[in-house]
Order: sequence, then C-alpha cells, then structure tokens
Amino acid sequence: MRKTRLATFAWGVLVWNIVVALFGAFVRATGSGAGCGSHWPTCNGEVIPRSPEVETLIEFTHRATSGLAFLAALALLIWAFRALPKGHPARFGAALSMFFMVTESLVGAALVLFGWVAHDMSPERAVVHMVHLINTYFLLGALALTAWWASGGAPLRLRGQGAVGLALLLGFLALLFLGMSGAITALGDLLFPVRSTLEALERSLTPGEHFLVRLRVLHPLIAVSVGLYVVFAGYLAAHLRPSSHTRLFANLLAYAYGVQLLVGLVNVILRAPVWMQILHLFLAYVIWFLFIFLAASALSRGVRWEELGGGTSEVHRGTGGATWRDYLALTKPRVISLLLLTTLLAMLIAAQGWPGTGLFLVVALGGYMMAGAANAINMVVDRDIDARMKRTAKRPTATQRIASRDALLFAFALALLAFLLIWWGGNLLAATLALAGLIWYVLVYTLYLKRRTWQNIVIGGAAGAFPPLVGWVAVTEELSLFAWYLFALIFFWTPVHFWALALMIQDEYRAAGVPMLPVVLGERVTLIQIALYAVLTSLISLIPLLLGELGLLYLFLSLLLNGLLILRTLALYRHPERRTAASLYKYSMLYLALLFMAMAVDRVL
Repeated sequence: MRKTRLATFAWGVLVWNIVVALFGAFVRATGSGAGCGSHWPTCNGEVIPRSPEVETLIEFTHRATSGLAFLAALALLIWAFRALPKGHPARFGAALSMFFMVTESLVGAALVLFGWVAHDMSPERAVVHMVHLINTYFLLGALALTAWWASGGAPLRLRGQGAVGLALLLGFLALLFLGMSGAITALGDLLFPVRSTLEALERSLTPGEHFLVRLRVLHPLIAVSVGLYVVFAGYLAAHLRPSSHTRLFANLLAYAYGVQLLVGLVNVILRAPVWMQILHLFLAYVIWFLFIFLAASALSRGVRWEELGGGTSEVHRGTGGATWRDYLALTKPRVISLLLLTTLLAMLIAAQGWPGTGLFLVVALGGYMMAGAANAINMVVDRDIDARMKRTAKRPTATQRIASRDALLFAFALALLAFLLIWWGGNLLAATLALAGLIWYVLVYTLYLKRRTWQNIVIGGAAGAFPPLVGWVAVTEELSLFAWYLFALIFFWTPVHFWALALMIQDEYRAAGVPMLPVVLGERVTLIQIALYAVLTSLISLIPLLLGELGLLYLFLSLLLNGLLILRTLALYRHPERRTAASLYKYSMLYLALLFMAMAVDRVL
C-alpha cells in the first residue's frame, strides 16, 4: 500500500512540475521575468511583494509554485529512501530528480541576478536559456522515470544494448538539440516580434540581423529532421525489442510528433501567440516523456532481448571474419549507383551548369553514405528473407559474416555522418530530405509494407525518388516545381523497373513469403500494371516541355527513350518470359539514367 501511495505521489510531483515549467514559459513569453527586479530569493527586496503590478504578481507566483515543487521533490526523495529497499531504481530516480531540482533553482536565480530576463538581448541570456531548457528536460525526465519505477517498471540495463541503445541515445540527443533550437526561437519571438510570417523569413535571411533573428528560421527544419529520426528510432526499437509497451509508445510517439508539427505550423502562421507557445511546449514535454518511456521499456533489465525480436543469439551475433568488402556490400553499391546518378544529375539540372566541385563531392559522398545506411538497415531487417532467396543469399547479414548489431552500428554511423556532411557542405533542407529518404525506405517500405501488401513497391518506392530532391535543394536551397517533377518521374518509373525484376524471381519471392504483385495477383495483372505505369512514366517525362523548362534536344531524346520503353513493355506483354522481363528490367535502368542526362545536357546548353 505504501508503494502504491508513493507511486501516486511521484506522478503527482511530475504533473506539478510540468505545470510549473509551463508557467515559467508563460513568464518568459509575457516578459515578466523582471517582475521582482534583480532580487532573489526575495521579490523586490520583500518576502511577499506589495507591488500591484501584473509582472510582479506573475513572477512571484512562479517563484511560489517553484518553491512548492522543490519541497515536493524533497518529500519524494525522503519517502523513496524510507519506503523502498536499497538498490531500488526509484530511489536513484528520486535522488537524480532532487539534483536537477537544485540546478534548476540555481539557473533560475542566475537569470534574475544577472538581469538575463525581460528584454535583455545578450548572447549570455541565449546560452543560459538553452541550459535552463535542457535542465528542465532532465528534471522532468528524472521525475518521469521515478514515477515509472515506483509503479513497478523494470530497471534499465544499459550495457550490451548495441545498436538499439545507440539509436535511442541519438534520439535523446536529437530531442535535446531540438529543445535548444526551440528555446532560441521562443526567445527570438519575444525580443523581435514580426507582423507576418513573410517578414520573419525575410529578416532571418538578412545579413547583419541579430543572431536570434537569423537562427529562428532553422527551427522548423530542425524540428522536421529530428521528428523523422525520433519516430524512426521509436519504431526500430519497437521492432528490435518487441513488447506491448514498446509498440504502444512508438505509435503514440509518431502520433504526438505529427500533432506537434501541425501545431508548430499554426504557431508560425499566427506569429507565436503566448497560448500557442505554451501548447507547443506542452507537446514537446509529451514527446520527451513518450521517448523516455519507450526507452525504459526497450532497455529493461532482466529480459533477454534478441535482435529483431526472435531468432537465436547465434544468428544475430554473426560468425566473424568480416572484411571491408563485406561492409561495402552492406551498402549495396550497384543499387546506389543509379540513385546517386539521379542526385548528381539533378544538381546539374538545377544549376544549369556545374554546381561547384566542393558541393558536388559533398553531396556525392553524403548521398552514398545515407543510401548505404538505409540499405544496411534493410539487410538487417530482411536477413531472414534474404537467406531464403538465391539472389540475396550471399549478403553479409544472410551469411552471418556480419552481426546484426555491428551492421546497425555501421548504418547509424553512416547516416549521422551523411546528415552532418550534407548540412555542412550543402544546407539543412538537403540533409533533411536525405534523412527522409532513408526513413521512408526503412520505416514505410521495409518495416511496414514489404511483408504486408503488393502495393509495397508503389508506396515504398517513393524512397528512391528522394535523391534528386536532395541534389536540387543542395544547389538552390528550395523545392521548386521542377524538383517535384523529378520526384514524380522516379515515383512512377519504379513499378515498371521493380515489377519486371519481380517477374524474373517470382518463385523466390513466393518461397520467401513476400507478397510481391506477381505472387499475389499473378502474371497477367502484373503485365497490365507494368504497361499502365510505363505509359504514365512516358507522359510524365514530357511535362517539362509543356512548362517550357526544356527544349528540342530533350524532346527528341525523350521521344526516343520513351518509344523504346513502350516497345520493351509490349514485348514483355506479348511474351511474358524471363528473357523479355530481364530485357525490360535492364533497359529501365538505362532509360532513367539517359533521361536525366538528356535533361542535364539540355539545361546546360
């Protein structure tokens, strides 16, 4: 009974601290931080201020509620140490909560005593503001874990978690980074109000503006990038550590982040009113808690987890002896070559010439690394399928030369380096799009669609359409209509290309239990679908001519390439044999490469 009351009290302390933190945001957003002057812990030199000013009342109320939160955390610490046995994780959580409560008080005092409140624009205030946000995250996280453990949650096992532990650690760091960018943005909204969203964008891009103004434009892109990764890490953890809790928290995390992005968009449109800032911050806390509970579920001590949720430890540990060639094979170089070509040619198309050697090499390397990371994760997830198919049986994860853990660690390292490289050499939007392509391929195609529906390649194949967006944005820093045309061209081309391959190896897919179109609906339906998508691809390839983006050279070459595509498709329809399927499959790769080259040459000339 005492433990039950302790758990209830712990949850209550968490809720109270959330209220206090949100009220603190209200103090900052209304500019009331100087309501008690430069005095701390007194207010204007008085224990209970007599000033009738609204700012003083707001600031004093925040201090009073913060004091109650401090006493509640202290009471939680004493209760936990008296009611729980030595070594219980809730005791550690309560002690950690008290530590961050003390540092929270000290940071708050520093803000007041050094005058980093109200309308102060100093860089020191921005730095301390970010530190305050991080400390609040740590405090709320520690309280959440204390309540979780007091309610019977299993303690954490941090050692030996391999790629799952790394994925979750990167997620925590990403959320902290997002929180810091949000703190900077909120401070900029307070100190530099604007009349419209367009004015905010213009001022953000104006040289010589205050650093808070210039950094404000980055927050939406950082939010999308972090959101993509956090949702991906959540579902990956739920897949590798399957349980009712991990699946629940992964789903809730995805839904919550979707709502948060929508609220963030509305916040920008409405120019950040106070109530929207509070709602935005509340959802940020919700996402933080969901990620913490997901990690607590996935990294629980006392449960023997197996990579990929099943199988034997011998399978995922690998046989050893892997060489650099095996790790190179994880990236699927031959598959990447066409994707990388569309990325680089998109750069030439966007620049209407040479985009610059440095940028070209950065995008080439970063694009290869990001696509290679996606392929490595795909090999880990699909290693059971790959082992049953002749075409993929020699992949290093199928042959067990590389352990699943090592392959995932390799993939995460590649993805992180690729994101940072493209951001550094190109821009944040290009890096975000590259990450989006990886996540679409792994989450949407590999984890969700591939084993469920024959539409897997239609929807999941959109992952292969992201590379030209990356190349285009790396040059222009924006997504124009032409960039989306390149995306659409690859999107509709993919079924023609892949279903020709599926016809060639449909027996292997059938034996492996993968619901590819020929396996589910038969050859005749597949042939009809290939023909329809071939016609759609041909029609879409002519759109730039209607828009006046390309000229006669492209017109001539595209008609020739499309004519051959239709002829190969008709040949397959009339003679559905492996020979004609292989012919269409090989030509489809040549078709896309030459079509992009035709666009590049036409734009340059």
